Amino acid sequence: MASKQNNSVFRAIADPTRREILSLLRSGERTVGEIAANFRSSRPAISKHLRLLRAAGLVASRKDGTAQICALNAKPLLAVNGWLREYEAFWSESMRGLKRYVERAEQEKTKKPRIQ
Repeated sequence: MASKQNNSVFRAIADPTRREILSLLRSGERTVGEIAANFRSSRPAISKHLRLLRAAGLVASRKDGTAQICALNAKPLLAVNGWLREYEAFWSESMRGLKRYVERAEQEKTKKPRIQ
């Protein structure tokens, strides 16, 4: 069973705005204002998303004068990676099956009919 921390990570990345914030932070630290400038949402709405990301441990922040600087902490995403790995065998087998199906269909298509 997943821990509370893992559950909060899954909840945090379930939202497309929060996933986009994490993508922005992959390239480096940004102020809250810089992050908010990338969205149509209000700054308070972005701040709420950032609070949820901080609570999940995905974003770390620090003060620099009056600015709040945010940085990505990708370590909690290891829980997501671990969960997804449990399904890799299923996907691999499904992909192998799809490949076999496509190859058989291609062989059938390229077979020339015999004239009797």
